[in-house]
Amino acid sequence: MTESKKDVIKFKMLKAIDLSGFTVFDPVLRLAFGEDPKKQFGSIVKYIFIPIVFVLTCLWLWSWIAPHHKTKSGEVPTPRDVLNSVSVNDTIADREAIKSQDFLLSGEKRQARLSEVKAQHAALKAEVDRLQAIVQTREKEKADREAAIIAPLSERYEALRSEYREAGKERDRLIAELSEDLAAGRIQKMELTAAIREDGEISDVEREELNALKSEIDEVRSQKYRPLEIARKEYDSMADKLFFLGTRLEFLEDRNLNVRLDEARSRLDGYMADLAAAESAKDALRLAKRAVRAEESVDRLEGQEYASAVTIYHQTKRSIFTVFIGFFMAAFVAIPVGIMCGLNKIFMACMTPIISVFKPVSPVVWLLIFQIVVGAFFPDPETHPLFVTLGSIPFISSLDVNPALIFSACTVAMCAVWPALVNTALGVASIDPDHVNVARVLRLGFWNRLFKIVIPSALPLVFAGLRISLGVGWMVLIAAEALSSSDGLGKFVWDEYQNGSSLTFANIIMVCFVVGIIGFFLDRMMIILQRLVSFDGKGASV
Repeated sequence: MTESKKDVIKFKMLKAIDLSGFTVFDPVLRLAFGEDPKKQFGSIVKYIFIPIVFVLTCLWLWSWIAPHHKTKSGEVPTPRDVLNSVSVNDTIADREAIKSQDFLLSGEKRQARLSEVKAQHAALKAEVDRLQAIVQTREKEKADREAAIIAPLSERYEALRSEYREAGKERDRLIAELSEDLAAGRIQKMELTAAIREDGEISDVEREELNALKSEIDEVRSQKYRPLEIARKEYDSMADKLFFLGTRLEFLEDRNLNVRLDEARSRLDGYMADLAAAESAKDALRLAKRAVRAEESVDRLEGQEYASAVTIYHQTKRSIFTVFIGFFMAAFVAIPVGIMCGLNKIFMACMTPIISVFKPVSPVVWLLIFQIVVGAFFPDPETHPLFVTLGSIPFISSLDVNPALIFSACTVAMCAVWPALVNTALGVASIDPDHVNVARVLRLGFWNRLFKIVIPSALPLVFAGLRISLGVGWMVLIAAEALSSSDGLGKFVWDEYQNGSSLTFANIIMVCFVVGIIGFFLDRMMIILQRLVSFDGKGASV
């Protein structure tokens, strides 16, 4: 390969990196092509190696601090726990896909799959029983270990409690005698109050000693026994797989769609045969009613689909779909209104109070307003033309579009409209006067001026506003979904918060990373679009 071709390839790759906004990898590419190795290596150390070390240090601090910080929900999950939650959610999604296949299998394929799953279930059942015996052994070891440590502490605790109880009774007796002496005038009242005060101080000291001993005993009981933790983890993993195989057996046998259809059709054929042989009008009527119910059962089963559990992937797709619906709604309003604001100062003056008043309004308020106002347009969502039409589109139908999604999308649109509107108005208002003068010289009409001069010149700022709007919309969406109970990442976080399982906290932190990563790529996408329409060659701020 000649040097010129290498330069052309390098230039194209550098241009692609610059366009995407990933300029941090610029020195890596230049180093790969042998350009000034010393300089590029220094840039790699500064802008790639040091940030990576910093991130790894943060992860190490997180791993070290998390187990030592106790909350009412338990320990703070470590990075390993969050990574494990990713694996768990991925496994859940895979299992739902497998159960969906099992639900629809029929004939020889179902029988072959059934035999395979039964064999796996039997083998795994023996392994689970073995692991359960190991767990019981480890539990006994832990109990014996605790008993050996706690026994002397418990004896000391009981001895001290008995001693302090007797000492307390003795002090109470002395105080009673002093009170009698005070009543008889043999002592001053200060002596009695001093005795009572001393009794309280001694009781506090004794109580603290007993609480310290009790805390020490509780600490021993709360200590984790590593062999038991390992045994329980292995047992729980295998027991979970066994439960899943048991569920698969159900979907391949009693809950299989085709098995149930065959049973329903067999009952229908039996009723029809009995109806044909009926000897009296009463028997015929009774059998006819049963046959009709059997036909309805067959029709219902033929249209039945697998009711899959909502997975993290479904929630993510629904959130992305919702944010783009809201984003396009915002762009549809913001760009024309922004152009009018930039072209006409009177219109801008009219819009300024509206922008100033409604821009700071919380998305929670907008959500409640849309639930009331927009909800009035959908009195019966099941039969509304909008939802019927969307439900007939293959990809969109799987997202289960409902009024809650519309409310969330409208909230996103209302909060995202302002940055795009303001930036569009600014872009139109700041067009180079030379461009306007050229349009006048050429005697261009309004529409030609709009589409050939105004919009192309304002595009960089328009896309800058759209980039901000998409970021705002993505942030707003999570809260809107949580409050509107619309399926998505926001509702997933809220459900996990309400759930309180061992994986809850880790799942919530996992969603933080999912939301951040998706937001990052949405921002990169808008940066690419913004740079494609920029004429000055300058990159957008990252």
